[in-house]
Amino acid sequence: MSKFLREAIEKKKQFYMKRIWKAGIYKKSDPRLYQLTLSELEQIYQSYQSQKSN
Repeated sequence: MSKFLREAIEKKKQFYMKRIWKAGIYKKSDPRLYQLTLSELEQIYQSYQSQKSN
């Protein structure tokens, strides 16, 4: 994987992690959050967003 792709994935993961922290889904200190893939983080956040809008 190229350096740029890895950096882009890491930035996107940080984006979703911050949103998840703000939403209170996970605490910043929870080590499980750091083990999730980008796809898993996206899914968690999108699920939260859809529940919030209902």
